[in-house]
Amino acid sequence: MMKEFEGRTEQDAIAKAIEELHIEREDFDVEIVEPVRKGLFKKSNVKIRIHFDEGNGLENQMYNRPVADIAQGDAPINSELEQKVIDFVSTMIQKMGYEASVTVGFRKERKLGLNIDSENSSIIIGRKGKNLDAIQLLANVFAGQIDPDQKIVVDSENYRMRHEEQLIRMAFKTAEQVKKSGRSRLLEPMNPYERRLVHTALNDFGGVDTKSEGDGLYKQIRISSKRDNGIPMMQ
Repeated sequence: MMKEFEGRTEQDAIAKAIEELHIEREDFDVEIVEPVRKGLFKKSNVKIRIHFDEGNGLENQMYNRPVADIAQGDAPINSELEQKVIDFVSTMIQKMGYEASVTVGFRKERKLGLNIDSENSSIIIGRKGKNLDAIQLLANVFAGQIDPDQKIVVDSENYRMRHEEQLIRMAFKTAEQVKKSGRSRLLEPMNPYERRLVHTALNDFGGVDTKSEGDGLYKQIRISSKRDNGIPMMQ
């Protein structure tokens, strides 16, 4: 399928596509339809056309993967890339000053899950998973130099699954409050993946709408009653 998006930059347009269609960046190709054109007083927006498979969506995300994709215990290493990424993550954690065992948690097409087992897991995960996200980002940069199509998911103590469940519970609780009061509420800032979780979880929740607000990577979601009077609830 194809769909077009506009943004101030190419990255901005791509972010809009990810948020609206609930797909990951590796699940679509980008074609520049209209590049930025500088005028006398202002610049035009970038227009992109994305090409994607209709089946790619939130149901294909890691947190909802089929049981067959989840390794029962530690999965054996079966490629040079896996060994290199494991060695890279292990060395990174050692340089942070901690001992840890890094193993394959699951594997599926174009996605490799790594699990970090350590007595210092709480520090490795960090506040709201920020350290774990940083480790995952660096692991993806490293793996991308070997295989640009490979995505790495790094977890510890099942943090990601627990965090996703907590986000969804919080979203439903807030939606119930909004539905009863008729007043909108803003959730805490979230990254694009977390926002997709909340938007999708509340898609079929009757009586409320969701909308992302703010600039940059971390935005807030406003949950509004469909009978909202337009006055936001004070946080």
